[in-house]
Amino acid sequence: MSDPVAAIEIDHLSCKFRRDEALHDICLTIPTGSVFGLVGLNGAGKTTLIRHLIGGLRPQLGRVRVLGEDPTLTPESVMQRVGYVAEEDALPRWMTVGQLIAFMRAMYRNWDDKLCRELLETFSLDPTKKLADLSKGGRARAGLLVAIAHRPDLLILDEPSYGLDPIARQDILEAVVRTASDEGRTVLFSSHLLDEVSRVCDSVGIICGGRLLEIVAMQDLSERYSEVVCELVGGMSVPPQISGFFGWQNRGREWSVAVDRSVHADDSSIRDSLGSHLILDVRAISLERWFAARVAANGTTVATASPKVEVVSR
Repeated sequence: MSDPVAAIEIDHLSCKFRRDEALHDICLTIPTGSVFGLVGLNGAGKTTLIRHLIGGLRPQLGRVRVLGEDPTLTPESVMQRVGYVAEEDALPRWMTVGQLIAFMRAMYRNWDDKLCRELLETFSLDPTKKLADLSKGGRARAGLLVAIAHRPDLLILDEPSYGLDPIARQDILEAVVRTASDEGRTVLFSSHLLDEVSRVCDSVGIICGGRLLEIVAMQDLSERYSEVVCELVGGMSVPPQISGFFGWQNRGREWSVAVDRSVHADDSSIRDSLGSHLILDVRAISLERWFAARVAANGTTVATASPKVEVVSR
């Protein structure tokens, strides 16, 4: 039976394209009212996962539920309640902004004309302008407008800031925050821009090689992990293999490594584990550093199946 508060439920989802495994045993629950960040390198499986959520792909193995429904069986019902912005600049450029709005308005029962007018002003969009005459950032704003003007229960953003200038990215982030705070709506935000993810997301999941490696609540990241900067005895060129230490990076004479605080709860445990190696700093880990370390560690340690995880709500 579906969790009544879940906006997204994915149970043991796997997908292959010919012989290539695009997704492996993905299990994920995102409750209503949360902003979830999905991060991964190019080709990691982010867009393939999102295509399952919007009904573009039927699960080969496993189950997908969006707002309690199967998006492949009831696509019209699901998409009435979902706003979707893709990475591709695929808007019909022969249309004006006003024509695009009129077209999309006819598709959604809950279209909000007042919100639409507010977004036109916020995004400085001229309804008479052709999409072809707008910058890439302008078209991105137009795409976001029509994705959220019907007040979707779930907003799915697949790399919405890709290739945009900082001002356009800021507009999109503000719209994401506004949508998330408006009546407890849910946002799935897929991006490679980790500074943006850290600013707006409650929880973040790493996908790598089609596997969901880990999910962590942003508020818990610095409690669960730390970054240690040290110098290795004798200028060692290969770092030591220590339980709970992962994602070593060389920075000249210095080395940086992520440390799992569930293994090393205090600094004395870290010092004991490093022995005679010189510790220069122990500090809170950033999302970018955690991501790099976790992906690097995945090159040698890959779980056979993704654990069932539930994202912490706002």
